[in-house]
Amino acid sequence: MTILVTGSAGHLGEALMRRLGGAGKPVRGIDLKPSPFTDAVGSIGDRSFVGAQMKGVRAVLHTATLHKPHVCTHSRQDFVDTDVSGTLTLLEAAVAAGVGAFVFTSTTSAFGAALTPADGEPAAWVTEAVVPVPKNIYGVTKLAAESLGELFHRQTGLPVVVLRTSRFFPEADDDPAMRVHYTAENLQANELLNRRVDMADVVEAHLLAAERAPALGFARYIISATTPFAPDDLAELRRNAAAVVGRRFPEAAALYARRNWRLPTQIDRVYVNHAARDELGWKPRYDFAHVLAALEAGGDLRSPLACAVGAKGYHDRAFQEGPYPVA
Repeated sequence: MTILVTGSAGHLGEALMRRLGGAGKPVRGIDLKPSPFTDAVGSIGDRSFVGAQMKGVRAVLHTATLHKPHVCTHSRQDFVDTDVSGTLTLLEAAVAAGVGAFVFTSTTSAFGAALTPADGEPAAWVTEAVVPVPKNIYGVTKLAAESLGELFHRQTGLPVVVLRTSRFFPEADDDPAMRVHYTAENLQANELLNRRVDMADVVEAHLLAAERAPALGFARYIISATTPFAPDDLAELRRNAAAVVGRRFPEAAALYARRNWRLPTQIDRVYVNHAARDELGWKPRYDFAHVLAALEAGGDLRSPLACAVGAKGYHDRAFQEGPYPVA
């Protein structure tokens, strides 16, 4: 039976379509935008469209969403319509079609203000037990959609797995201070220490979640590269992150110097993926150790899949002050 991928024209949707199609799996991609990886163009809020696309589907990988970069260009109602109402439509259609697994792509941005310690406090150690404090409509609607999935599992038995993914976009950072001090590649390499994940690893987490969903029932996992840090590092990470990195990876400074890169000076959060590795059997490959090995060998830091998908952007127009406007 078929796997349905929503948002097939987006970064993750295309990556899933490439991975499943390359493995010879029956897969169907839907999106508002036409693309080489979109089999049917339509809205996830359109009940008749969704119902027709759900026929013969055994698992749904729901990646379609409005993202944080859309907060300044789309209304709150747009976010509710896509991220909440669209998810509700998909869940109802999945139950009606007898789908066996529903995987919802959420975000670590849902943690919101819980990710930012007060001045002088240690970095935050972020596990699934941290209570989210959403900072914008994106976080609010993602949390609402997660709750809908949990409700549907309780009321209908539909197996639902929520994956809170950390950063995997290849675009430049929206923070102008970061763009001044780090190249995009340097910054994204640093982020694999604590708040980034490679596209290929995200894809594997989704496929494992679809496979394990019937046994799990309902579950929620953080999907981020395995951090080299431990809770004992958190206070120093906030004061002198480069020193902590240097102890863990003595070769890092010299390898970075070859490219005129900079190690992070301060880290304010660490995403912890223990639960996903333990319960899904997820084995992310692209971490900071991989970065250093790639620097040594002169290879690409990203997976071949991430390179193939490339950068798509989030808007149909360019902005003068960065990759997208920020509230």
